[in-house]
Amino acid sequence: PDMSPWPGSNWTAPQEFVILGFSGWPQGLRLLLFAFLLPLYLATLAGNLLILGLAVGDPALHTPMYFFLGALSAIEVAYTLVLTPRMLAGFLLLPGGQAVARSTCAAQMGLFVAFGGSECLLLAAMALDRYLAICRPLYYPRLMTTGLCWGLLASCCAGGSLLALGLTGAIFQLPFCQGGLVNHVFCDLPAVLVLACGDRDLQERVLLAACLLLLVLPLVLILLSYTRVLVVILGVGGVAGRRKAFNTVASHLTVAVLHYGCATAMYARPLSSRSLEEDKLVSLIYINLTPLLYPAIYTLRNRDVQGALWRAVGSRTSGNV
Repeated sequence: PDMSPWPGSNWTAPQEFVILGFSGWPQGLRLLLFAFLLPLYLATLAGNLLILGLAVGDPALHTPMYFFLGALSAIEVAYTLVLTPRMLAGFLLLPGGQAVARSTCAAQMGLFVAFGGSECLLLAAMALDRYLAICRPLYYPRLMTTGLCWGLLASCCAGGSLLALGLTGAIFQLPFCQGGLVNHVFCDLPAVLVLACGDRDLQERVLLAACLLLLVLPLVLILLSYTRVLVVILGVGGVAGRRKAFNTVASHLTVAVLHYGCATAMYARPLSSRSLEEDKLVSLIYINLTPLLYPAIYTLRNRDVQGALWRAVGSRTSGNV
């Protein structure tokens, strides 16, 4: 007897998925994209690893702010490693897409959500750190201890991981009666969801609820926190202190707006209003360009990071001499 919760459905669960990517594009254009995106990927890895190395190795950067910045860079490295190499390999393959096992597709989706969710929560933790440092300076050393920093980081990673397990498990319990052709550059949530049968309204509500929990709520908290910070900066302190604090807040706020803006535009929309072809093009931005901007924003506007870099270069040069 048919014990399926979707009675009467005529479907077979695909044992593998095929990530179509841009396999339908001309080969010359795909090679051109590969040649353009590969240096961006290498620069992203180098920039984030540089910030991580400076945050760990330079004693002057052993503060809560740079602890979180180093953690953010580590998450960015892991995030790009999950998505970018397979996407770049897809540009070099023959037309027809990349076949991946069902478990591989689920793992890629889960890791993507876990790292992306952890980054969302970590940006909120960084906003909390700046709020305490600027608005509660007398209590800041007692509040933002090393233990609290590690606790916040662990909570961010745990929150992202739990959300990833819940979403990925819920999606891959659905029957995929539309086949296994994923019209995207990786196993993204909307691209896999459109292949599933069942209660589509329920699927959309779950996805939108996750977006509200992970994107909208932390972004509102970040904006409120930085609004209070800006009020305090403009009201007290000298010109030099205000400039340094404003540059730090501007860097954090720019990264937060870029991250949450791209993520909200991609995932806080109903499935019925989506164009997967447009989503694929937008994915090239948030997979390749946005992670590259983060280290550039922090290093170009941050004198502490610049000073640590010069010290590292100077000590290396002295050692070689």
